[in-house]
Amino acid sequence: MIPQFDAAETAALLTPAAAADALADVLRSGLDPESCPQRSAMPVPGGGELLLMPAAAAEYAGVKIAGVAPGNPALGLPRITGSYLLLDGPTLRPLALFDGAALTALRTPAVSALALRYLAPTGRPLRLVLFGSGPQAYGHLEAVRGVAELAEAVVVGRSPGAAERLVAHARAQGVPARTGTPADVADADLVLCCTTAREPLFDGRLVAPGATVVAVGSHEPDARETDTALVRRAAVYVESRTAALREAGDLLVPEAEGAIGPGHINGTLADLVAGRMPAAGEPSCPQLFKSVGMAWEDLAVAVAMYRAAGGTTAGTASAT
Repeated sequence: MIPQFDAAETAALLTPAAAADALADVLRSGLDPESCPQRSAMPVPGGGELLLMPAAAAEYAGVKIAGVAPGNPALGLPRITGSYLLLDGPTLRPLALFDGAALTALRTPAVSALALRYLAPTGRPLRLVLFGSGPQAYGHLEAVRGVAELAEAVVVGRSPGAAERLVAHARAQGVPARTGTPADVADADLVLCCTTAREPLFDGRLVAPGATVVAVGSHEPDARETDTALVRRAAVYVESRTAALREAGDLLVPEAEGAIGPGHINGTLADLVAGRMPAAGEPSCPQLFKSVGMAWEDLAVAVAMYRAAGGTTAGTASAT
C-alpha cells in the first residue's frame, strides 16, 4: 500500500521557504510553464466545481483532483477539498497520496514567496496589508515572514471575528498587527490578496509606487481581486503568459475594457528566477504578481514533500 498523508501530515512535510526552493529548482532545471497542461474544470450539481490538474516532469508525474464547494464553510467543512496522487514517471506506479487541500495551502504561498524574493521592496521592514482571513491568508503570512521582516500586518476581512483571530495569530508570531480597511493599501509596501472575491478589493490608485501587490484568489476570467487602475499602472508578472491570458480575470477584464493589451505582461516567474530581467522592475510604479495556480507547481511541491518523507523513485515509496 502506498503511503498516505492526511492534512496535518502533508502540511508538516515542508515550510513555505522549502517549497519555494523546490519551485525555483524546477524552473532552473528548464521546465517551461508555458507548456504545462491547462486545468480541467467541471461544474458539479449544487454549485460546486471539480478541478483536474495533471503534470509530468523528469522522474515524476502526478495529478491533483480538487473540489471547490462554496457552500461548505456554512456546513463547517473546508471550501477546498481533494487529493494529490504522485506517480513514478517511467513506470507510472503510484508513490504517495497527499491531502490536496493541504498541498494547495502550501503551494500557493510558496509561489508567492518565490515571486516576492525578486519583487518585494528591500532594505527596510515592510508594512503588509493582507486581504482575507482563511487558510491562504495564514499561509501567506508565514511565507512573507520568510522573505521579509514585517513592521506591521494589517488584516482586511469580511468576517470581523476571523480577521481578529488572524491578527491574534500574527501577534503571537511576533508581528505587530491590527485589523484595517481597504484604504490602508495607501501606506502598504506589500498587499496580499487571498480571497474568494469576484470584484476588486481596493482602489488601485491608492497603491504607492514601488509597492508590491500579489493576487492569488481567483483563476476565472470574470473574477478579479485588483482593479483596472492598478493593472494599468503596474509592472505585471505572472506564472505563465498562456495561463494568465486564459484564466486571470485581473488581467482579462482590463483587456476586455481596452485598458491594456496582452503585451502588458512584463515577465514571468521563470524570467525572474533566471535573471532575464531587472528583479524589481521600475521603482516608479507598483509591481503586481498575479497567480492562478498551475499543475507543475503542485508536482514540484509534491515531489519535495515525498523526498522530505524519505521516498525514492521507481515505486519504492517509504511509508511514514
